[in-house]
Amino acid sequence: MTFWAVVFVFLALWGTLYALRTRRLRRRRERVRSRPFPAEWNAFLEKKVVLYRILPEDLRKILRRKILLFMDEKHFEGCGGLVVTDEMKVVIAAQACLLVLNQRDETVYSGLSSILVYPDAYIAPEVIPLDDNLCIETTGVQSGESWREGMVVLAWRDVRNESKSLRHGFNVVLHEFAHQLDEENGAADGMPILRDRGGYESWQSVFRREFKKFRNDSIARRNSPLDDYGASDPAEFFAVATETFFQVPRRLRKAAPDLYMQLMKYYGVNPAEWQQP
Repeated sequence: MTFWAVVFVFLALWGTLYALRTRRLRRRRERVRSRPFPAEWNAFLEKKVVLYRILPEDLRKILRRKILLFMDEKHFEGCGGLVVTDEMKVVIAAQACLLVLNQRDETVYSGLSSILVYPDAYIAPEVIPLDDNLCIETTGVQSGESWREGMVVLAWRDVRNESKSLRHGFNVVLHEFAHQLDEENGAADGMPILRDRGGYESWQSVFRREFKKFRNDSIARRNSPLDDYGASDPAEFFAVATETFFQVPRRLRKAAPDLYMQLMKYYGVNPAEWQQP
């Protein structure tokens, strides 16, 4: 057998195995999606997740199917002595899946494998940028982190408290899973993979302009619906804009209509039109 013949056989075998694996995965996901959604899980969501309560029923149905898949495919692990319950998993999964309601199941957090949950805020390494070339490595108190290596870390106390209210615009689950979406293209730069390939120019134009404006507003201490943490860098701006988009959408739409429109196109939903609690 010549070298190229061996290569051809190898590629043909690899293609066959990949196709078989894809078919098995598709059938498995179809079985998972068709399972009845546990009544206990629905009760958790009604009681603990305000965004679920105001979600239109057609989107609720999609969200429940996404949650079933998320719970089946992602691993949860308690840290700091915490025992992770089904309630914790469902509350986290629901808000993570809210960001991907309009994405194909095959692409839903495909690089994510584990969610680590601490009982409360925890100490972790932290890098503080000073300018374009300098930074400080230290430690800080964290309520959440997102790692490109397929992991999200969350503090349950913050998850629990922020899931029940929309008033302040903070939501650590939405924030960290927005980072996961941002990092799917290999870089944490505030530029996720867009469904509309022709939309990148418009996205960059709006986000660069709004990020610069927000930084200036933050320095001048002018009022904004966005948390000041979003002025850190473009990645944090995207994550903060995401939690603001879902938590206080009407405030964001009024303050930054172009930014709101870009987020609405990306996420495929319009939270400003949902019934407010």
